[in-house]
Amino acid sequence: MKKTIAIAGLGWLGKPLAQHLSFLGYTIKGSVTSQKKATVLKQSGIDTYVINSTEEGLYGAAQGFLKQVDTLVIMIPPGLRGNTGADYVLKMSHLLSEILKSKVGNIIFISSTAVYSDGQGKVTEKHVPLPKTQAAKQLFQVEQLFFNAPGVSTTIVRFGGLIGGARQPVKYLAGRIDLEGGTAPVNLIHKKDCIGIISSIIKQGAYGHIFNGVHPNHPKKKEYYTQKAKELDLIAPKFTELEVEPPSKQVDSINIEVIIGYRFKEMI
Repeated sequence: MKKTIAIAGLGWLGKPLAQHLSFLGYTIKGSVTSQKKATVLKQSGIDTYVINSTEEGLYGAAQGFLKQVDTLVIMIPPGLRGNTGADYVLKMSHLLSEILKSKVGNIIFISSTAVYSDGQGKVTEKHVPLPKTQAAKQLFQVEQLFFNAPGVSTTIVRFGGLIGGARQPVKYLAGRIDLEGGTAPVNLIHKKDCIGIISSIIKQGAYGHIFNGVHPNHPKKKEYYTQKAKELDLIAPKFTELEVEPPSKQVDSINIEVIIGYRFKEMI
C-alpha cells in the first residue's frame, strides 16, 4: 500500500518536493493559504487543500487534509522578520492540536539554522541552540513543541540559507558597501539537496531525530559572494575590514551522514 505524505506549505520548496515524492510513488496531499493557489496546484495534479493557521485558530478542512496521512511535512515559515509581533508559537500550537486529533504518526518539521545564534561558533546537532532574537526564540520553541508532542514521532530539519534556480543571495547584496562579517562562513544548501534529505528521511523512516541541513563547504562570505557576483555579472558587494570581526557561526551536521547516509550532490 502506498504511503500518503502531506506537505503543509506548497511554496518554493514544498511544490518541487511534492512533485519529487509523487514521482517516487507516494500519494501526495498539500496545503496552501489561498483558494487561487489551490486551484492552480489542483490543475497540476496535486491534491491541495486551503489551510490557514492563525493566532485565533486553524481555518480550513484540516482533518480532510490530514486523513489517512502517514507523514506530515511542515513547511510553514514563521514570517517574523521586521518584528511584527506575530505569535508563531500560538499559530503552530493550533496546527499541532489538529494533528494530534488525527492519525498522523510522523512529522518532519522544517526549521532553520537561525535557531543557533551568531557567536556559538562551530555547531552540530549535539549543540543546544542559544537563540538571541525573538524570531529565533519562537522558532526554537515551536521545534520543542513538536519534538516533544505525545503520540507522534517528529524529526526536525534545520536548513541553512536556501539557494537554487533564481534564488541566490548575492543578488540582494550586489553593489552594497560597508557590509560586516566578510570573514564569517556561509551556511547554505541547494534546493535539490533539501529535497534529497527529506526524501531520505521518509524512505528510511528516520523519525525522532534532528538534522542540520547545511552543505559541508563553508567558504568565507567575502570570497563566496565576490565569486558569485562575478559569475552572475553583478557588482560585487564590499565588506569592511575590521580589526575585530563580529561573532559568527558555522553549522555542520553529524546526523545527515551517520543516520541517513546522505551525500550532498549540489555545489553551493
